[in-house]
Amino acid sequence: MAKLLLLIVLIFEIAFAIHCIVTKQNYKRIKNCIRISIFIIFIVLTFSSVIVWGLGWITFGILLLLLAINATVSLFRSKDYKKYKTSNIVWKAIVMIVATAFALAPAIVFPQHKSPKVTGEYKVATATYTYSDKNREEEFADREQDRFVNVKFWYPKNSNNTYPLLVFSHGAFGIKDSNSSSYTELASHGYVVVSLDHPYHSFYTRSEDGTIAMINSDFSNEVVNMNKGIYSNEELYNIIQKWMKLRTDDMNFVINTILEKAQNDKSSLYQHINTEKIGVFGHSMGGAASVWLSRERDDISAVVNIDAPFFSELIYNKADDNFMASSEAYTTPLFNIYSDDVWRQLDSTPVYVANKLNNQQFEGAYTTHFEGAKHLSLTDLPLFSPILANLLQGGKANIDPYYCIEMENSLILEFFDYELKGIGHFNPNRTY
Repeated sequence: MAKLLLLIVLIFEIAFAIHCIVTKQNYKRIKNCIRISIFIIFIVLTFSSVIVWGLGWITFGILLLLLAINATVSLFRSKDYKKYKTSNIVWKAIVMIVATAFALAPAIVFPQHKSPKVTGEYKVATATYTYSDKNREEEFADREQDRFVNVKFWYPKNSNNTYPLLVFSHGAFGIKDSNSSSYTELASHGYVVVSLDHPYHSFYTRSEDGTIAMINSDFSNEVVNMNKGIYSNEELYNIIQKWMKLRTDDMNFVINTILEKAQNDKSSLYQHINTEKIGVFGHSMGGAASVWLSRERDDISAVVNIDAPFFSELIYNKADDNFMASSEAYTTPLFNIYSDDVWRQLDSTPVYVANKLNNQQFEGAYTTHFEGAKHLSLTDLPLFSPILANLLQGGKANIDPYYCIEMENSLILEFFDYELKGIGHFNPNRTY
């Protein structure tokens, strides 16, 4: 819609300017009437939900309002309009095109889109909280303060039952809402899903008191340098240990906090949590942290790894300066979902050595590959902002984004249903 509007404005301004130049007339009154009409049409389209009002449309709406006000005032002025001047016509057309492009940019970058399917019987409610860890000092802060973690819950609304707890960890530069469609689908089928921001690892996070923490530049540089292959294997191994320590500490803290509240707080959403059934899942670095966490905790009964290396299974062999896979069997039920970006690295990139399909320590794991998908195809970002997703992942994926995310959500649901609820069976295809 935004791209279409920009195209219409571009054609109109150029055509109108050419007509004015050819006839050597301003047609100011006609143009003012058109400005007012466009604003009225925009209001009608918004109220009729053809344009879904949101943050992306605010700038454009303000521009149309200002133009309509100016046009209305101009129509009622008694003084004569300025004489025709070609330079004025051309200059005003250029300014109008640039202003419209700027005003429509948010709507183009973040276009209105339909939501992925929600197939469960439960209506879904959400809640956000900030947990403060008194036992950890915030290493990224300039001043002394406790480590905090912001969380958001998705859970069945108006229900008196208890449901399994699912904990999600986002990828590097991600946010806790990165896979909202997955959380909503799961909650609609009877799960309490909590997604957490890892402060200073997430692009941004906002606490209950309004405090905003942006991504830490040192961490950002470390990730970029890793992807460029700048670090030696030993340096990379030590950096991975640091990343995973922070993330698993956050996840442990969140799970322990929830379990404590489920036991002591009987008047809130915590009472709906079945503390005997816990699953974890995550995307990219969050998937790696989820696999790692299941090595540390006995109460995790199922794990979904979305496009991540098994950092917990890496052993650095200093003698030959290389990575090798752990020889310890992984026994927690595990479901791996891979995009093309990671699938192509399983047999060639050292940090994925434990992910190889012939690794006997993961003999019981399920593995699925989404052919044509890129790394961010396994999040909601391609729906929320196709332009941003393509920019960040270096090109457009060769898979329908709705098919990809809805199939992914369906498979994750089937896996957790089977492992945590004992419902149905789970036998995913190797490739989708």
